[in-house]
Amino acid sequence: MSRSPDVSGAASRSALIAVAILIVAGYGLTLLVFYPGVMTYDAKFVYEDIAKHTLGDWQSPAMTVLWRLIDPIAPGSGSMFLLIASLYWLSFALLAFALARRSRWVAVCVPILALAPPAFAFVGMIWRDMLFSTTWLLAAVLVFATAGRGERLRVLAQVLAIVLCAFGVLLRPNALTAVPILGAYIAWPMKVYWKRTAIAFVPAMVLCFLLVQFVYYGVLGVTRQHPLQSIMVFDLGGISHFTGQNQFPVTWTASESKLLLESCYRPTEWDIYWRLEPCEFVMRKLEKDEKIFGTRAVVDAWLRAVFRHPIAYLEHRAGFMWNFLTGANLTMWVADVERPDREVFTDRPAFAALKRIHDVLKPTPLFRACTWFVACIAICGFAWRRRETAEGAFAIGLCGTAAMYVATFFAVGVASDFRYGYLAVLATIAGGAALLAPTPRPVRTEPR
Repeated sequence: MSRSPDVSGAASRSALIAVAILIVAGYGLTLLVFYPGVMTYDAKFVYEDIAKHTLGDWQSPAMTVLWRLIDPIAPGSGSMFLLIASLYWLSFALLAFALARRSRWVAVCVPILALAPPAFAFVGMIWRDMLFSTTWLLAAVLVFATAGRGERLRVLAQVLAIVLCAFGVLLRPNALTAVPILGAYIAWPMKVYWKRTAIAFVPAMVLCFLLVQFVYYGVLGVTRQHPLQSIMVFDLGGISHFTGQNQFPVTWTASESKLLLESCYRPTEWDIYWRLEPCEFVMRKLEKDEKIFGTRAVVDAWLRAVFRHPIAYLEHRAGFMWNFLTGANLTMWVADVERPDREVFTDRPAFAALKRIHDVLKPTPLFRACTWFVACIAICGFAWRRRETAEGAFAIGLCGTAAMYVATFFAVGVASDFRYGYLAVLATIAGGAALLAPTPRPVRTEPR
């Protein structure tokens, strides 16, 4: 015998109330643990650009402009922290309320899963990766929450999602290859149209590339700092190591050459050639002595090296990707950037408790990017048979986007921090929750 509408309605209201309480509690816990946010060196450089009234493309100028606008809310790290935390909990709140129509227990689980250490431990870290990931999560959730609703509300959500999607590309231009998947989901949220996605893939990439050029160098007048050449320097160092031959367009001393070919290379980060002893001589010579960093000479040397030694290039890139996915890389940032010999929030019990949990779990697969990359791919596989439903399209759209984004680091990655895979963590939680919820059945009216 089916339950009466009153009983069912009361249960639904109880679930919604429970979700609301959990979301408010989660947001409050976030403020208790992290406020005013943990400033990292990358964030410090962005914030200093606000005071200097300068915009460069090494960090995201879009983040600089946004931070300048919201800074009066809570000057310093506080405003950006509040934005990231709000995007995070708004996304999971909308997802939970949308899923409550399908499954009450899944809806209640969503804010609890949002407290999982691999996701929650980074909400207070001021990195553009956190802002980027929460922005794209909200874009996908907005569309999912309004799918099947009134046309006006649905179109409004899609327009806002497109804006968020575009802003994410301005934050992380290497997301160009992932944006077509998210864009296709925003356009067609009720069903996966893989042929349409394939046809739109290249045009969407080109459009977003032009958007970056237009906004960065046209609207904002950003100073070119040549971040792409950091990738090339890293690749030239790797190819030099694997071939045993110098691939840089400069001549080294005998001692420098020995270091470059034998000791300097590690498949972890390009900073080895930039600021870490004893190999910082590489960038010093390219940038200060020979003054060729940022010129065509580095590009030409990179092209020659890649085409002449493709196996060495792939060895280098495969080694980097393996380290990025499986290595014990940087996770939570706890250093005080103003006093590097100290840690932040040492007098805050809640933060200390989270750090202890993080330290216990860090050696486990939970803090390996590979876990979440594989989980996203698996969710896409499981969701494929439900690709003609809103839940399946959401899971495939979000997790497919995250998997593609993580995959881009094979070609463009220059550091192995766990934060670069953060979108995959959020996508796994959100996409997995949607996949667990059954498709809602149409309500049938019984005859009187």
